[in-house]
Amino acid sequence: MESMHVDFDSLEQMMGIFGNFDENINLIVKESGASFTLSNHGISFLGDEKSAQLAADVVETLKKLYNKNEKIDQMAVAYAFDIVREGQMEAALEMMSDVVAITAKGRQIKCRSLGQKQYIKMIKTNTVTICIGPAGTGKTYLAMAMAVMALKNKQAGRIILTRPAVEAGEKLGFLPGDMQNKVDPYLRPLYDALYEFMGADAYQRLSESGVIEVAPLAYMRGRTLNDAFIILDEAQNCTSEQMKMFLTRFGEGSKVVVTGDITQIDLPRERASGLKKSAEILKNIQDIAVLYLTGKDVVRHSLVRSIIKAFEKHESGDR
Repeated sequence: MESMHVDFDSLEQMMGIFGNFDENINLIVKESGASFTLSNHGISFLGDEKSAQLAADVVETLKKLYNKNEKIDQMAVAYAFDIVREGQMEAALEMMSDVVAITAKGRQIKCRSLGQKQYIKMIKTNTVTICIGPAGTGKTYLAMAMAVMALKNKQAGRIILTRPAVEAGEKLGFLPGDMQNKVDPYLRPLYDALYEFMGADAYQRLSESGVIEVAPLAYMRGRTLNDAFIILDEAQNCTSEQMKMFLTRFGEGSKVVVTGDITQIDLPRERASGLKKSAEILKNIQDIAVLYLTGKDVVRHSLVRSIIKAFEKHESGDR
């Protein structure tokens, strides 16, 4: 039986890391397989050498995150386990200091996983970035943050956001209203992110002047898009023909980000996802980056990670 001890810097730090009703420390015990005892200024983990060391290292990581004013919740605990297991402490702490963008209300947006940090780096250094990953990994949100910052820093003259309206087969005649009314429900997540980063008034002004355009994918055909930051969201629902059409639209001074989740394809069964095919075809071309995020990069509720892992296990046949 091994014992690994960790001292806390203050009672407040200890309480913050333990969480409400000790939920964080209970999760650490469950995940590591160690038990614990408390002392006046710290905690000791008991178990075999591997489990006791793992639990102690996770708490040390959480102390560093706490000291950087990061929220310590069950997502942070899961993230700390990833950091420790991958030996990426220094990279993770550096990541916590990098501000990607600031919302209209002054909230700082930072990467919450090493995969997200790599995603931001790829967007900065490549003309085209294709990011594939499950729900909750921040694919669209971070791309929107980068687009708004590029506009504010005059690195792009406009922002163009598009999605395939696949549920209606891009044949939207049966819906009420004009064309904008018909496609708005499919584009709503993009509007929501723009409001958060720019504020409703600024978005309205820039939209009316044509600096920001939110449109269904069908509207991209036949155009050349210069000096723009272009985001194609939900690209798993594009056919190969649509992907080729879209990826040949950008012109001089433009940057393109394509996002999608290949586990949530809504195309008819006889139509293959163009995102999967494009990622394979283009992965070795210079100035095009292809990134696959995983369940480790999920930054929504910790239960979302568990759901994704359960589906991956089922689909792999390991029941």
